[in-house]
Amino acid sequence: MTAGTGPVAVPEVLVLPGVLDAGQAAATVRSILADQRADGAIPWFTGGHLDPWDHTEAAMALDVAGEHAAAEAAYRWLMRHQNPDGSWYSAYTDGVVTDRSRESNFCAYIAVGAWHHHLTTGDDAFLEEVWPTVVRAMGFVVDLQRTDGTVAWRRDEDGTAPEEALLTGSSSVHHALRCALAIADYLEEPQPDWELAAGQLGHAIACHPERFLDKDRYSMDWYYPVLGTALRGVAAKERIERDWDRFVVPGLGVRCVDDRPWVTGGESAELALALWAVGQSDRAVEILRSIQHLRHTDGGYWTGFVFEDDAVWPEERTTWTAGALLLAVAALGGDEATTTVFGGDGLPAGLADDCCVQEAQG
Repeated sequence: MTAGTGPVAVPEVLVLPGVLDAGQAAATVRSILADQRADGAIPWFTGGHLDPWDHTEAAMALDVAGEHAAAEAAYRWLMRHQNPDGSWYSAYTDGVVTDRSRESNFCAYIAVGAWHHHLTTGDDAFLEEVWPTVVRAMGFVVDLQRTDGTVAWRRDEDGTAPEEALLTGSSSVHHALRCALAIADYLEEPQPDWELAAGQLGHAIACHPERFLDKDRYSMDWYYPVLGTALRGVAAKERIERDWDRFVVPGLGVRCVDDRPWVTGGESAELALALWAVGQSDRAVEILRSIQHLRHTDGGYWTGFVFEDDAVWPEERTTWTAGALLLAVAALGGDEATTTVFGGDGLPAGLADDCCVQEAQG
């Protein structure tokens, strides 16, 4: 596929003054389509590698744009490439596996994408078709849950898993479990193991940060408990305020790491989505406007910018950066599928009834 091969008529939800007009939104959608391979795979960029999580995020953005056939092709790629144990490998380049580890959040994220696709299209037949893939994926992920509720972040090629959990990854898994439960409810396929897993993981995220590896210098560990729906209300707003000045560079975006002069488009757009989810839409729009310096004339977005050197780095425009921005704009525009998936209010919470989790959910 190549950019500009045909017109893209974007929905009104992808128009946001100061961020995207209709023509710019269409160009950003085309930039993702241009990198999508004929087999449905969406790599980071043409010739780059694919990971299952970012592939799914880009597919969700295509659905928001009304490009449902392209999104479905992306999900069918996942269906064809799933391993017998329910996992996917961490990286593929031109269809060849280049990293044989299997990361839990990468494998879980199909549930978020599949539920978003159904909410966007209303396609019951496809949801029933993808359901066995979701079941196998969640089985792989739940098998990596530890006794303290956290989820080990990967399984290595030899089948072993580290006794380590990442807050960002576990927060994404928590979100995926809730979306998987939404699918299960819709299809009337009860999954009590997932309910228990979601409740235990939500408790660990909300109440026991000490159970996760210390990655506090990364901005994702700051906002992902909010983005992954584990924190809402006062707890979420307090977390956002706590580290705002540490990570947000006014007029430029969000640092990837607190001690590096590097802002990144993906983290900035994801923070905007988290801000929308807790009722801070004005701040979300401000963040999205601040990263327009990363926009390329073809509609894509550079991954990041080293502001001390006034230099784009790395010199790549990634599909997941464009996808994250489109999803954030869609949420701010009131797109029903996106607001349902990332708002969290309509997603099953799992078996979480202790006071700590109730307080974290507001």
